[in-house]
Amino acid sequence: MEIIIAQNTGLCYGVKRALRIVHETRRRREGRVSTLGDLIHNPQVIEDLRQKGIEAAGELNEIQEGTVVIRSHGVSPEVYGTLRKRDLEIVDATCPIVKRIQKLVARLAKEGLEIVIVGDPEHPEIKGLIGYSRDHGRIVAGEDEAARLPRRKTRAVLAQSTQDLFLFERVTGALIEKTAELQVYNTICQSTQVRQRATSELAAKVDVLFIVGGRTSSNTRKLYEISRRILPRTYFIENADQIKPRMLHGAQTIGISGGASTPPEAIEAAVAKIQRTFEQHHLEESRPQ
Repeated sequence: MEIIIAQNTGLCYGVKRALRIVHETRRRREGRVSTLGDLIHNPQVIEDLRQKGIEAAGELNEIQEGTVVIRSHGVSPEVYGTLRKRDLEIVDATCPIVKRIQKLVARLAKEGLEIVIVGDPEHPEIKGLIGYSRDHGRIVAGEDEAARLPRRKTRAVLAQSTQDLFLFERVTGALIEKTAELQVYNTICQSTQVRQRATSELAAKVDVLFIVGGRTSSNTRKLYEISRRILPRTYFIENADQIKPRMLHGAQTIGISGGASTPPEAIEAAVAKIQRTFEQHHLEESRPQ
């Protein structure tokens, strides 16, 4: 049995930076420290932050005092305005890559272009980006939706930073048919592209592949979808306890990949669980009948 971990698995730069900022904020600030929404999409990490006195507020109205940390996904200008009106201390942990996309959207909006943003309408990054679009933004989740858009002389297309590159290319192809002059901006972060490529390459050479990460993590779910296109025996798990012997039946080579919000401890636990499961199975097979 061989276990292979995909390259670039685990916490990305933006998530590491956000975690560092929120821990530094907790050490330096008195009173309440909150994050607007879960800092990252990983339940184990969120529980650890809660135990350290960092609460995740589900709604803006839940934050009326203290310090608020803007998570790596970013927020809209309107949210910043509301927080300032409440005289809250704001600590901005928005990923620098997301910041650059926000500035791009704002510039394109100022130019009066229709902006097609490829992403999940419910994802916090997308909600923030739409806020910078000055009503020029349109969210498109897939190729079919793009194909139904009206024809335009000019428009721009860009993507959520953790979008599936394959999907972005398909949507762009559909928009080319609908637009005389299409400005294309591949805003998928390099770390995401490398992670997706490494996962797809691994899926092509293993018997079973586990994608480890929070169920609400958009980038982790995309890794699962990418792998499933190649390897039907792909499993999306939040923690090692969800690995069952039946998932490993007949497999000799096991792959593991994780999203940008998956801590290294979760990967290590998955490796250990797979090894224990194989060892137990081997002992049971070697016992005399």
